[in-house]
Amino acid sequence: MPEKLSVWETLMKRMTWEQIGPVSGKKILDFGSGNGATASCFARCNEVTAVEPCEEMLRERWQEHPYIQLTGSTEQLRKMPDASFDVILCHNVLEYATDREEIVREFARLMKPDGLLSLVKHNRAGRVMQMAVLLNAFEKAHALLDGGDSSAARFGVIRYFDDEAVETWSDELRITRVFGIRTFWDLQQNQQVQQNADWQEQMLTLEKRVSTLDEYRAVAFFHHLLIQKRRS
Repeated sequence: MPEKLSVWETLMKRMTWEQIGPVSGKKILDFGSGNGATASCFARCNEVTAVEPCEEMLRERWQEHPYIQLTGSTEQLRKMPDASFDVILCHNVLEYATDREEIVREFARLMKPDGLLSLVKHNRAGRVMQMAVLLNAFEKAHALLDGGDSSAARFGVIRYFDDEAVETWSDELRITRVFGIRTFWDLQQNQQVQQNADWQEQMLTLEKRVSTLDEYRAVAFFHHLLIQKRRS
């Protein structure tokens, strides 16, 4: 794991990768690969192709294990042949894309039969919690409750969508599991304790325990969807 990652990003990636489970000898697409930490991790024992449009993030790219890096976005997907990948990773990307329905349809085309799509997305209820509890941004909390969008400093507008929307964008895809991620650890504002390795492990253990419990998943900051391609 790159040392330059923040604590929350390190814990989030560890949790997401564990939820995906062991993957070996597969062809993997990492769409919106960012700093390359996920692509590099999976490239240790898989053939990975990464796609990322942000040149700034590519300059910071992590590549401990070799993988193919493409610069671009949806246009790169259109160039790829059908059934190219066993696993597709798309983490914290679709809420920033204006063409996300097309992207999801491209994913379905590119997935092999019984292929797996790992999709991490913002959860609206978790964002409301963040605005109210951490930022005291009550007007923004109300706007979110009314169905409005939000924003991230680095990536722009966050366009929320329900988990189930993915299945409406492509009838070839079926959600099989939904996990909550970042239910508790952002609520801990003591920056010093967050640097403590024992605290991190205890928090990660607790996060894993509640990740599939409905009442906690409902207010997690992110949802992790595991999606399979339906057989023809």
